[in-house]
Amino acid sequence: MWLWDYIMKIKHRQKVRRNVRLPLIYIGSGSAALCAVYLMFGGLAQLLCNIIGVMYPAYISIHAIESSTKQDDTKWLTYWVTFGIFTVIEFYSGILTHIIPFYWLLKCVFLIWCMLPTEQNGSTIIYHKLVRPYFLKHHQSVDKLIDDGMKKATNVLKHD
Repeated sequence: MWLWDYIMKIKHRQKVRRNVRLPLIYIGSGSAALCAVYLMFGGLAQLLCNIIGVMYPAYISIHAIESSTKQDDTKWLTYWVTFGIFTVIEFYSGILTHIIPFYWLLKCVFLIWCMLPTEQNGSTIIYHKLVRPYFLKHHQSVDKLIDDGMKKATNVLKHD
């Protein structure tokens, strides 16, 4: 009888092992590794990087707009300001994408750092250390230029 019990225990263990699914951490780690390899060597690495940098933040930004709190709105506006400035800098220094090895992987890591769900993520640090001081120093002159431009555009449109 003990042999039969032993065989049944082995069969039960094998059945349980077949039913065990991969833990989510393995699936996530594997997906991240595949994305990283593709960002290093893939032909459409720029597209993948921009999808990662836009899709999740856009989705969460819509949630932030629909929520009643202001804190999440500020967090995602800060991300979009940082993303926009980085995109403009990248456009005017496009040669960097060809010179820097694994540029799209580095950019993707940077964007993930900027969107981390922590209080002091990359976009918050960049905004408070770089963007905000520059904005506070120059916003009055920029506002004056914008107002003058609006007045001139209004005058042109009135005279037509």
